[in-house]
Amino acid sequence: MVALAVAAAAHAAAAAGRAVEAMIGAVRTSLKKGQMVTIVGFGTFYVGKRAARSGRNPRTGAAIKIKAAKVPKFRAGKALKDALN
Repeated sequence: MVALAVAAAAHAAAAAGRAVEAMIGAVRTSLKKGQMVTIVGFGTFYVGKRAARSGRNPRTGAAIKIKAAKVPKFRAGKALKDALN
């Protein structure tokens, strides 16, 4: 991703790396606050909820309870989908 940013924007590799890291940090911070992040032409990052459920320990086969959790999710935008097809 950094190499593509350097080639496309003709910036120094270090500056492109900092820009990518800053963007990822901003997405992470927004998701921690429960906010949705939309990057036009790319897609939307959002927080989903995974319900509590029962499972099995693969080593012992014992039944276990898995807690509910918040999980990051991504929905690709139309432009990204069209670029792949």
